[in-house]
Amino acid sequence: MLAVCYGATSYTVPVAELRIPFFRPAIDDDDIAAVADTLRSGWLTSGPNVREFERELSAVCGAPYVNAVNSCTAALHLCLRAWDIGPGDEVIVPAYTFSATATVVVHTGARPVLVDVRERDANLDPEAFERAITPRTKAVIPVHFAGEPCDMDAILAIARPRGIRVLEDAAHAIGAAYRGRPIGSIGDATAFSFYATKNITTGEGGALASFDQALSERVRILTLHGMTRDAWNRYDAGGSWRYDIVEFGFKDNLTDLAAALGRRQLAKLERLTEARTRTAMRYLANLRDEPLLTLPAFDEANHHAWHLFMVRVDNERSPVHRDDVIRRLAERGIGTSVHFIPLHFHTAFRRLGYQPGDFPVSERIFEGAISLPLFPSMTDADVDFVCENLREILHANA
Repeated sequence: MLAVCYGATSYTVPVAELRIPFFRPAIDDDDIAAVADTLRSGWLTSGPNVREFERELSAVCGAPYVNAVNSCTAALHLCLRAWDIGPGDEVIVPAYTFSATATVVVHTGARPVLVDVRERDANLDPEAFERAITPRTKAVIPVHFAGEPCDMDAILAIARPRGIRVLEDAAHAIGAAYRGRPIGSIGDATAFSFYATKNITTGEGGALASFDQALSERVRILTLHGMTRDAWNRYDAGGSWRYDIVEFGFKDNLTDLAAALGRRQLAKLERLTEARTRTAMRYLANLRDEPLLTLPAFDEANHHAWHLFMVRVDNERSPVHRDDVIRRLAERGIGTSVHFIPLHFHTAFRRLGYQPGDFPVSERIFEGAISLPLFPSMTDADVDFVCENLREILHANA
């Protein structure tokens, strides 16, 4: 059975009926062989594949220093800790994002200050960011929602004169570019995700990219218990068993097994992104004249990664509410998701003083949001099937 859930509502449909899932990973024989070769090598934890993966990621994102870790969440958290952000500090975060963007701030002891997003692309509103700045503001975390880059020029123009660090959450945006500059080469640091549903995957994984060698070196120490040597240094030929714990760190390292998969996936990033883009363009062509939907907006000056294709149902005009559209799509074998439930709707964030009504744009986007299936192996026929059923459902009660 498949549970389709969001908010307080949940529907269940048989998995066998899912003709088109929300996502299907693009794993081929080359990926499988790379992992198998690593298993045979005898080196399973962080080692040579991790180092090569970091080097190859650096070439793709345009930042000289890359730290591969076990999640984007870890990358965000380690960066904030390495910047010594903590109690008494504030970090500005969009209200329309996954919880990890803000919970990493809480785990440093600082306070996440939520702000609203732009209606057209669900990205951080630079004007809302500027209004939220106080003397305690130490950083801002713009999220490149769905793979569409934020307005980085505006964000940097606000942050840089005030000494506010910019940590980009690029969980959706590997391979994206802003005004010709690759995401990863713009802010003070950038966190990427290689989770199972992302544009490239290591199963679980992430990375931090920056131009700051001192930041990268401190993140590397914090990643593995605060040790001065990682397993590769200690156990390689000529290595030494002796190490020091220079500060209290974490256990956030990426394994060589994961990195082996990531390296093969990264080599195919351009092709995988092109396939996603073709699917997104077919969705746009099929649905552009649908009056009951708002389609994703994007800036043609940027290179969109198309991690998501999110449409918004006009609940006021549609005879079928968003929630029922999701349920009926599932009944027809079409998987979907909702990105995201605004942070201030969650119990934990209400305890920080936030409440429904605080961020009206985020709330409007959420109320109609449906992320349609999007993965590299989708065919034109798959897209057409989704669109035909979506139209039938929207107009079923007309």
